Amino acid sequence: MERRTTTPRPGWQRTVEDQGLVYPLTRYPDGSLRPYWDESAYYVFSLPEIEALEETVEELHRMCLAAAGHIVTAGRFADLGITDPRVVRAVTEAWHRRAELPSVYARFDLRYDGTGPAKLLEYNADTPTSLVEAASPQWFWMEERFPGADQWNSLHERLIDAWRKQAALLPPGSPLYFAHSTADELGEDLMTVAYLKETAEQAGLETASIAMEDIGWDRLSGRFVDTRLRFIRSCFKLYPWEWLTTDRFADHVLATLDNGGGTGTTLWIEPAWKMLLSNKALLAVLWELYPDHPNLLPAHLDGPRDLATTTGWVAKPLLGREGAGVTVHQPGDDPAPRGEPCCYQQLAPLPAFDGNHVVLGAWVVEDESAGLGIRESSGLVTDGYARFLPHVIL
Repeated sequence: MERRTTTPRPGWQRTVEDQGLVYPLTRYPDGSLRPYWDESAYYVFSLPEIEALEETVEELHRMCLAAAGHIVTAGRFADLGITDPRVVRAVTEAWHRRAELPSVYARFDLRYDGTGPAKLLEYNADTPTSLVEAASPQWFWMEERFPGADQWNSLHERLIDAWRKQAALLPPGSPLYFAHSTADELGEDLMTVAYLKETAEQAGLETASIAMEDIGWDRLSGRFVDTRLRFIRSCFKLYPWEWLTTDRFADHVLATLDNGGGTGTTLWIEPAWKMLLSNKALLAVLWELYPDHPNLLPAHLDGPRDLATTTGWVAKPLLGREGAGVTVHQPGDDPAPRGEPCCYQQLAPLPAFDGNHVVLGAWVVEDESAGLGIRESSGLVTDGYARFLPHVIL
């Protein structure tokens, strides 16, 4: 693994925008705009490195599924902050009927510096973003800058195959809706959903678009409807389950949930059991089940324990996106647990390449590794000011 600097292509911004990345710049607190898509540098991997990372990702995915099964069978929903009995029932049923429910994609965040085993930082299996830039612009960047080279990137083909294979699980006779929230001001959620919709169409599915805020409720039929009052039988939503089950329409969501077998009226993708994988409590459960596993970091739910005097720790809210609420603690800091439920994970500072802290976003489509996206940040927490850099296998 090596970071190399280079000269960006002339007109790079227009190029990546035309390829779907309509958010190539990030606005900073001082009002300045700086590249989010950053092709002033790139990362180089060897093929053996990538093959080893692929194996790691698929093993971690299997372990996460086993941990989800443990949470369900042991009834440990409270550890995840899931206390509503209706949500517990919905997640449990979805888990037991997961073979009947479409499940498309997820993203691991990994610590890796090219010299040791990759370490799991977290798993977003419900609403992962940075998909568009990983699947499309960085592939075309490679073809232009390194013709004949390779990249860990089969995302587009695997997504199409996933929709094609899972089409039979969708309710017949109605389109698959793709929904995002209009609260997204950057366009990232919009383009992620638009890209997934495109892959579904290439798989032969009938699709439709809708904003989450435009989904209506028909009191007469007791069903969700679109703006033309058509029933919404299936919907991919880039909208977290923890919001879907607590917003003002949560009662309707849970009452009409199609959890496989056609027993409800609306099938949501990703399915409800993905709540088990996108919760940071999963990290502590994994450490309990697989202590000292080379790809895991020690993690606990009741406080930092011995991490407070040895390595330091990172306190992560059980739910959150883009580093929100994450705090970094050095050995000797006050070890008192935070007031809100958190996962306390061993501090493993992100490796720095030329002063840039890097995290690998490794993608899973269905149950197989599918690609890599790399983000850099100035600090130890990968937040909304991180930059995306392409990679190549040489």
